[in-house]
Amino acid sequence: MRKGALIVLALLIAIGVGAFYFRFYFVFGEGVKSGELNYVVKKGVIFKTYEGKLIQSGIRSKAAGSIQSYEFEFSVENAALAEKLMLQGGKVVELRYKEYFGVLPWRGFTRFIVDSIITHNTPALPEASVLDNSASVVQEQVQLTE
Repeated sequence: MRKGALIVLALLIAIGVGAFYFRFYFVFGEGVKSGELNYVVKKGVIFKTYEGKLIQSGIRSKAAGSIQSYEFEFSVENAALAEKLMLQGGKVVELRYKEYFGVLPWRGFTRFIVDSIITHNTPALPEASVLDNSASVVQEQVQLTE
């Protein structure tokens, strides 16, 4: 009788550990999101975590007559990566992320955890590209006349 109770208890503990792992540590999905990095901040009361928001191109409507952009809210576990992202605010970036079923307070506020930056670049303004081209033309003309 006692041996049977120990087997049942061990089985229940194994199922509990497996369910906990599946809920909080099993990677449900992986992917890349691209857009303009809105912000990355460090916040929290007990666990200080890095949270960010990426504004993706395109628009959507939650209700008739309203317009809203696609927003991707994410967390960052790696402090060095979060510091790099903080310097990229307002720039277009591609972020690789992992999606989990559950949220752990020391990992962040979201189910999406960014683990790397794939690319980052600054979108060129039309006025800046025109000025850059005209400046290079002027430099070439100066070199030709000398």
